Amino acid sequence: MPAAISSKTFDFLEKLSKNNNREWFNENKNLYTESQGNIVAFLDDLIKEMSGFDQELAKIDSKKALFRIYRDTRFSKDKSPYKTNFGASLGMGKGNQKGGYYLHMEPGKSFLAGGIYMPEPSVLKEVRKEISLYGDDFLRVLNQKDFKKHFPQLDQDDKLKKVPQGFEKEDPMAEYLKLKNFIVVYPIKDEDVLDKNAVNNMTKVFKLMKPLNDFLNTPFSAQ
Repeated sequence: MPAAISSKTFDFLEKLSKNNNREWFNENKNLYTESQGNIVAFLDDLIKEMSGFDQELAKIDSKKALFRIYRDTRFSKDKSPYKTNFGASLGMGKGNQKGGYYLHMEPGKSFLAGGIYMPEPSVLKEVRKEISLYGDDFLRVLNQKDFKKHFPQLDQDDKLKKVPQGFEKEDPMAEYLKLKNFIVVYPIKDEDVLDKNAVNNMTKVFKLMKPLNDFLNTPFSAQ
């Protein structure tokens, strides 16, 4: 039986959100260590299951995939020292060269995501060229029945107001060319995160994202 997320892990995150200070965290370090171990065990099984449809994921180390719980507060007005979530990058993260997957676990705010997030300018340009040249193929992915049911549209945050330089204003794919990120997001309820079948259920959702990643990765597949 695959590992499951323990209700104790969510209890820890809820307590942390109410006591986001070093004193409380240090006094309850055992709760963090226990929760972190639970997440890593879950990721081990999730990665193993997802490798069935994407072999690249088999290379990922669960411990390295899990983001640190310590916040970088240097440039933030919010000086809370800890994140109140567990996030894991399965080949997806800020500046990544290729499309991947991301898992975010937080009471009331959990979600799964896939695609390319905040790519470097050179990568972004290549993806936009691919969308412009092969718009029909791109739309075929987005309009596939199960894909569209789970992900009605690409994330629209941080979008340009005008078509980027180097592309025609009248390009049929103009609205997609304005995007700076190419990601889909699927919210998950707490009970679904804590479900004993969560590994299998999440894998099914992540698998639906793979055609998007395959398209986004096409310009770099020969590199």
